[in-house]
Amino acid sequence: MDSCAEYSPLRRRRLPARSLAVFLLTLALSACAPPPVRIDATQAEAGQLERERLIRADTDWAFRGRVALSARGQGGSGRIDWRQSGEDFEVRLTAPVTGQSWRLSRRDGQVSLEGLEGGRREGRDAEALLLDATGWRIPVDAMRQWVRGARAQGFSRLDFDGQGRPALLEQGGWSVEFRDWGRDELPMPGRVIARRDGASVRLIVDAWESR
Repeated sequence: MDSCAEYSPLRRRRLPARSLAVFLLTLALSACAPPPVRIDATQAEAGQLERERLIRADTDWAFRGRVALSARGQGGSGRIDWRQSGEDFEVRLTAPVTGQSWRLSRRDGQVSLEGLEGGRREGRDAEALLLDATGWRIPVDAMRQWVRGARAQGFSRLDFDGQGRPALLEQGGWSVEFRDWGRDELPMPGRVIARRDGASVRLIVDAWESR
């Protein structure tokens, strides 16, 4: 007796025509579905190293977009205009409703913060200056690498997506997600989300500029 004859109750039971059609379609799609994409870790890492070499060779760049900050139950958002020239930078933040703006810049190693009550503040460390003046912890030096899908200096752990692009980076106590990649020859992430201890920095890039 063949194996199918052993299950006589199934032979007598008929599926409704609609259910049978769905069942057959599911089988057909399952048979045609491509196998899951698997990325070779060594190959992905080699591609990332080349990517970071090209990114760091381009020392003069800029982007415009939006930023949202949150920490300890408080948050804010606005427009951001970031211009980088070697180690020097200028970051302008503009509130969406009031139009109030702040300017963080570094020139020849000196950092200044303008636009806050009490006047201009200066220091040597951008992250420390922001933390002291505003209470916000923003990893400025690391962010200039992260926003372009590269790792900053120091120990890190990086996971890749199905196309070998950075997906999740853990570095300096921060967890960084990369999303919405562009399609240029050297694609950049359109969205970068950095989180640490309940704080987050969300960047959405609207336009890149290479100078």
